[in-house]
Amino acid sequence: MARYVTTVESPLPVVEAFAFMADLRNFAVWDPGVRAVTQVEGDAGGSRSVFDVDVESVGGTLTLRYVTTRYEPPRVVQVEARSRMLTSIDAITVGPDDANRGSIVVYDATLQINGPFRAFDLLLRPVFNRIGNRAAAGLRRALGDTGLTP
Repeated sequence: MARYVTTVESPLPVVEAFAFMADLRNFAVWDPGVRAVTQVEGDAGGSRSVFDVDVESVGGTLTLRYVTTRYEPPRVVQVEARSRMLTSIDAITVGPDDANRGSIVVYDATLQINGPFRAFDLLLRPVFNRIGNRAAAGLRRALGDTGLTP
């Protein structure tokens, strides 16, 4: 299993940062590996939201269907995508910064290869770190990062 965690300090209030992160259509705004996002169910972020996320893949574009599995506004949202080949779990936690003027966003993503290719899971880690670093840079820009590093 590959895991990537980043923390972003934002001037956005907790409620706004949470709404931005819970609406997966915004993935395309900050993650350069995401080509497009289509909302399949729900309205923006929410407990019943489902999104098809088109990501860059070795063979072209791979569509992952993300289902919201945990939704506790304005603090926690978790989405999961499961396919024959991959399982992706993204957990987002939003809280106030120390001065209570902005927010701290923690993005915790795991990616696991399923089935007979699971033995190659270790090879996924360095690739996932590169992908995560690019996404974290975009997330810092989108949220107006005020100084924390990944």
